[in-house]
Amino acid sequence: MTDIDLLKQMLQQGRLSRREFLAQAAAIGITAATATSLMGTTALAAMPKKGGNFRLGTAGGSTTDSLDPATWENTWIQMIGHGLHNYLTEITATGELVAELAESWDASDDAAAWTFKIRKGVEFHNGKTLDADDVIASINHHRGEKSTSAAKGLVDPIKDIKADGKNTVVFTLESGNADFPVIIGDYHLTIMAAKDGDMDWQAGNGAGGFSLESFEPGVRASLKRNKNHWKSDR
Repeated sequence: MTDIDLLKQMLQQGRLSRREFLAQAAAIGITAATATSLMGTTALAAMPKKGGNFRLGTAGGSTTDSLDPATWENTWIQMIGHGLHNYLTEITATGELVAELAESWDASDDAAAWTFKIRKGVEFHNGKTLDADDVIASINHHRGEKSTSAAKGLVDPIKDIKADGKNTVVFTLESGNADFPVIIGDYHLTIMAAKDGDMDWQAGNGAGGFSLESFEPGVRASLKRNKNHWKSDR
């Protein structure tokens, strides 16, 4: 790599200011006019381009991986799950609990009853509008005596889930739990479209920022960006 190539790389990476670039270019014999021209082409090269494919390799995949969130246990499938689906709540990179598919939530005085208002206007990849029945089916997928879900222990304290209209879900717990809004955001507890009262996980049909094009367990998944994602304007 030549000296000028190194300077261009440092400028592109933000390690040099424009003034520093011009000064160091002059120090190695580059005229001001040439340096200015190089600086312009370097800035253009650094501009992001729309479209194309992004390929990401990650460890942890297994041939036993499934689109069923009850079975998710490694980084590979968790990453795919977060691309395809959303949750009622989420934890930000700074550790803050925020609403995702839920607009808001309230608790009874003893924290044993939790009412979640569901975000309106959210569509799944198949065009179905999110409603309370989808939330109920998604959480019930992990409940019950016969459940083998990895999240069963998290949802067992839920005594009852019911809809209060199309956009409100009420959870009744066995006892008060102030951490319930955090628990309901566990990575297994994705919200998927319901079909005949059950979570239709086989279709991979979520409300996330990417839709599923193909899936090879533990090997490869092809996702397509969802340009109409409800978070696009946030």
